[in-house]
Amino acid sequence: MEKEQIIIFDTTLRDGEQSPGASMNTKEKIQIATQLERLGVDVIEAGFAAASKGDFEAINQIAQVVKNSTVCSLARALERDITEAAKAIEVAPKKRIHTFIATSPIHMEYKLKMTPEQVIKKAVEAVALAKSFVDDVEFSCEDAGRSEISFLKEISDAVIEAGAKTINLPDTVGIRLPDEIANMVSQMHQYIGDRAIISVHNHNDLGLAVANSLAAISSGARQVECTINGLGERAGNAALEEIVMALKVREDIFSNVYTNINTKEIYPASRMIATITGIEPQPNKAIVGKNAFAHESGIHQDGMLKNRKTYEIFSPEEIGLNKEDTLVLGKHSGRAAFIDKLKKLGFELSEDELNSVFERFKELADRKKDIYDDDIRALITSNMTSIDKSYELVALQLMDSTGGVPSAAVTIKTPDGKEITDAGIGDGTIDAIFKTIDRITKQHGKLMDYKVKSVSKGKDALANVTVQVAFGENEPALIGHGLSVDTMLASARAYIGALNSYLTMQGMLKKRYEDSQSSI
Repeated sequence: MEKEQIIIFDTTLRDGEQSPGASMNTKEKIQIATQLERLGVDVIEAGFAAASKGDFEAINQIAQVVKNSTVCSLARALERDITEAAKAIEVAPKKRIHTFIATSPIHMEYKLKMTPEQVIKKAVEAVALAKSFVDDVEFSCEDAGRSEISFLKEISDAVIEAGAKTINLPDTVGIRLPDEIANMVSQMHQYIGDRAIISVHNHNDLGLAVANSLAAISSGARQVECTINGLGERAGNAALEEIVMALKVREDIFSNVYTNINTKEIYPASRMIATITGIEPQPNKAIVGKNAFAHESGIHQDGMLKNRKTYEIFSPEEIGLNKEDTLVLGKHSGRAAFIDKLKKLGFELSEDELNSVFERFKELADRKKDIYDDDIRALITSNMTSIDKSYELVALQLMDSTGGVPSAAVTIKTPDGKEITDAGIGDGTIDAIFKTIDRITKQHGKLMDYKVKSVSKGKDALANVTVQVAFGENEPALIGHGLSVDTMLASARAYIGALNSYLTMQGMLKKRYEDSQSSI
């Protein structure tokens, strides 16, 4: 029997970015997109072009870089969304527009305030417009998990006639069980036949996203939408690595299907995304968690020593995790060795970016004896979070004598190139640093969350500090990341990073407002 391909549709850059704190800048998104291409992802949903100028630019730049994977933009069933999506992906060798509208009774009545007939009309118009720009159009029935089968069939008929090649059936609120998903997909597969590919997009609110995706594949779905590390809003999405490895390890059950995924790129992709977003998979996360191949029980260890297959159903090397190749570089390592390591880790840098990261590597090597893969990843991603024309930390000096008042002296380079030094006190050292930064920049941040973790191991390990800061009333909290062997220095960098993101966002909002006024 000839095997059928399961199309892997990765939405880490769109749905994954909707995880609280997972926002990424354009440089970071391009690195992730190129890694997803190396991974063998068939479709990369690069973002939502109409959402913001930043999203549009990121999608457009990804479309210029990615050659083998299809680059996709999400679009609501609105003319502006679809035309923006088409512009953003226009230069991509392979491109797709993914448009959607809600189809469940509760969404149609309360969110859309539209009749089923009006929804079908809107969906057909959207697909027809998308089809005028690209040949590859996907249509999603938002909240398909709570939609009526009869209506799913009716609207699918209409959009397929209008040109949709893929019909996506999302369990948007993650409410369905595997047998329910299997029943819905089976009925739709039998009804649609070979007129379109059936896709699923499962959320993990009940912890069933991967199980539901596998049930859908068994019932005829030939595309699954997923994210690296299961990133996504609320409880996340189906994890790409879990779906792919389940299909591979249980080939006895899924003998009629295959994917184009290069599984040796799974772990590099997982680590890259965890480092960029600052969201680490939980230690016991399947496939990529740091304990996934840890064996503490004496019985397990005894079995592993005799034969690894006694307790490992696949080897770490199958997902690109080589435990023997983590200690990599030191202060005497040269540029050639550094460039070689970057390639192995999946990063592609311009000459200027390479020079900047190599300089920071040499600085780190003077302070840290052993440098690990995760240290290199952190250096690169920290460098990518820098924003042009932003505030930059120049120097930090702390004074906290026993029984005294914590104080900090901070020197910052402003966006126009001036250096300003000021000092201040606080309820603690961190508070003193942040208040002084506020005074220099004339901003006022409210610290919402603060986390510090070791990047690798050893007493001289790099500290990676993540802060969540709100600037101004009713403003969203923004994430900042800071990296240094010195935790206080990392904290200052993280706070300034959050401030720069805020000011960049404000600039984009101002530009969008000015553009909208000039077009009236």
